[in-house]
Amino acid sequence: MHILRAALARYLQTGRQFFFCRISGLNLKYNVKEHLFIALQGFFLFGINYWLVYLAEVHLPSGLVAVIFSMIIFFNIFNGAVFIGSPIRVRVIAGAALGIIGMGLLFKQELLSFSLSSDNSLALVIAGLGALTASLGNITSVHNQKIDLPVIQTNAFGMMYSALFMLIISLMMGKHFSFEISYAYIGSLLYLSIFGSIIAFTCYLTLLGKIGADKAAYVNLIIPVIALILSTIFEEYTWTLYAFIGVALILIGNMLVLIKVKR
Repeated sequence: MHILRAALARYLQTGRQFFFCRISGLNLKYNVKEHLFIALQGFFLFGINYWLVYLAEVHLPSGLVAVIFSMIIFFNIFNGAVFIGSPIRVRVIAGAALGIIGMGLLFKQELLSFSLSSDNSLALVIAGLGALTASLGNITSVHNQKIDLPVIQTNAFGMMYSALFMLIISLMMGKHFSFEISYAYIGSLLYLSIFGSIIAFTCYLTLLGKIGADKAAYVNLIIPVIALILSTIFEEYTWTLYAFIGVALILIGNMLVLIKVKR
């Protein structure tokens, strides 16, 4: 069901983005090679990445998946160096390490309650592949921006290609579309398509192009902290000493990653 919901959200996002491009007079004509790179970005970043995370969360608690997915920072550092020649910064590696330790402390209870089994072991691998494919999508976006492909148009086409990919996968798996007529369902779908994808990815991918994939990936460590703050307000989440230390390490790591060093 998650994969169909994601595919439907991608179709909504694609329609809105193409409509915005049309009324804004933005260029939508690209050659075959450029479309291949755009499709590659969509496949990794908007398609298979989400599918793998959904599959992993069937067997793993979301906190553990969040910790595993935070490895995207190291994947971005390595893949950036290999594929686009980005420099490897020691302070970024140090900041990332602090951040991931902080994530571990933040979700300490979920990590300690985890028990290894055949299903859980496979889910761990799938979650890691989700982080890897997301990283490859990040690096592809940086490459696309370097060859002057604009973020908004590449997002529109990329989400279209990813929606087609997810549709094919869902049909091959024998899934069927369903649509629930309720405020909660439609509201969450609109939020996911507009704020959670169109606006969020436009901002994030623009940040990728400006400060690099290694630094921008730190966003993935800040998101769980924001989620826990909202959980504190709406769900009475109880903070522990480990949680406070974890957040402190994430913020210190973020400072190390983003601070500008004077030569």
